[in-house]
Amino acid sequence: MYKKPVRPVLLVIAHGSRDPRHAAAVHALVRRVRSMRPGVRVETGFLDFNIPSVQGVLESLAAEGVRDVVALPLLLTRAFHAKADIPAVLRDAPPQLRIRQAEVLGPSPLLLSALERRLYEAGLTPADKSSTGVVLASAGSTDPEAIAVIAAIAREWRRTGWCAVRPAFASAALPRTEDAVRELRFLGCSRVAVAPYVLAPGFLPDRIARGAAEADVLADVLGPSPEVARVLLERYDEARVPALAVVGA
Repeated sequence: MYKKPVRPVLLVIAHGSRDPRHAAAVHALVRRVRSMRPGVRVETGFLDFNIPSVQGVLESLAAEGVRDVVALPLLLTRAFHAKADIPAVLRDAPPQLRIRQAEVLGPSPLLLSALERRLYEAGLTPADKSSTGVVLASAGSTDPEAIAVIAAIAREWRRTGWCAVRPAFASAALPRTEDAVRELRFLGCSRVAVAPYVLAPGFLPDRIARGAAEADVLADVLGPSPEVARVLLERYDEARVPALAVVGA
């Protein structure tokens, strides 16, 4: 008898943080994902600082008899965690699990929509775009690929009508947020807004906020916005097709 293919479990892998706001934002995002796709089981695992750990979730799933898992890095760029840390953890998973690592969330047009949503929630309007310079402020990375992606996103976003868009980084790369704010002032933008390109609050987003002291507008982190949840499900769908298993005969 033919049975419907089993949908893989979606395991969202977050970095983790000592800051409790980080885990709270991750869990809020996962709740939104569950509400948007109630037929999919969604679990959360953390690489560090928070529980449950990724390894612990994988072991629990294997003990339950789960076979197919899509592991989705809750990351905006393909930097060290996506290329090294997460694959290493997944290699140590119980052997009975069939795991596919999904792509990171960015870049995506939906994430640009989420950034604009946060800027409008902070007080801007679409009519302000042509006179507003935006700092696209990310956490930063030592990975040249990740830095290049942020720069490319800034160029793409500029073409949607902003006065100017400049990338900035809270760590590991330059310029810093405050320097990008000053550059946009020098360029003559009537107002300057800072859009944190980060998923959850924490140490580096706080550094971005301090760097935005001279800006006119500081948007919130992306957090559990509906656009981010949609990207998450897109990445799951892209990864799940080869992982489908037909049960029964």
